[in-house]
Amino acid sequence: MTEHRYRAIADQLECEIERLAPGTKLDSEHELMKRFGVGRAAARGAVQELERRLRVRRVQGAGTFVAERIDYVISRDRRPSWHRTVREAGAVPRSVILERSLAPLPADCADRLEVPHGTPAHHMVRLSYINDVVAGLGFEWISHDAVPDLAEGMRVEESLDEVLRQMGHVRSVRSWCRTASDIPPADVQEKLQLVSAVPVWVVESVNRDADTGTPLTYSKAWMRGDAVRVVMEIGSPDEPRPLNTDIENDTKEVSTP
Repeated sequence: MTEHRYRAIADQLECEIERLAPGTKLDSEHELMKRFGVGRAAARGAVQELERRLRVRRVQGAGTFVAERIDYVISRDRRPSWHRTVREAGAVPRSVILERSLAPLPADCADRLEVPHGTPAHHMVRLSYINDVVAGLGFEWISHDAVPDLAEGMRVEESLDEVLRQMGHVRSVRSWCRTASDIPPADVQEKLQLVSAVPVWVVESVNRDADTGTPLTYSKAWMRGDAVRVVMEIGSPDEPRPLNTDIENDTKEVSTP
């Protein structure tokens, strides 16, 4: 198999994908072998190339499907809410709690929340969906003082941001965020239903109460690159530029992993 051959097949399939609806199932490797007169290595290489381009989503035991990506916008002017951000992008959000407990804060998380190490806090692990397709896995630590009855609130409302507002009477705003792309650990790959070890978005955030500045939550989320394109918005194009700065643009888009 030459690199040119499987890339040529991937290029042709990518053109065809443009006319297909998200979620459409594509030909199997065996069908691609017959159609293009190639061996399994070339057929598999073409599918893997499309996966690297984030054009398809492979599902173990089910096949390969046209991927659907949304822009997941992170901005100081937007509420730090998965559900709200996904809805604003025109998709349907959902989340499922895999683990929930009241536990002592690990040292690094306690530092983020500016409390003594070992302070009790709510801990949640949640699997997030976009249009009923797995899109992200989040690990969250939430101040117990902000919302003591978090478990009760999360039983009736999936959005943590809404629970904080309605039960904690606080307005959560993003005060710090770090975004990167990385290969997730094996347990995260499994929960994200990744067939192969591919880079995903890693988003860490600290959110504070808009009125008091008190840290409320620290989270680390792993998001599938074939489900979201993380876009960072910093500042506004209408704001005056600082006179002495090395910053080239006030608005930046993070490159695709």
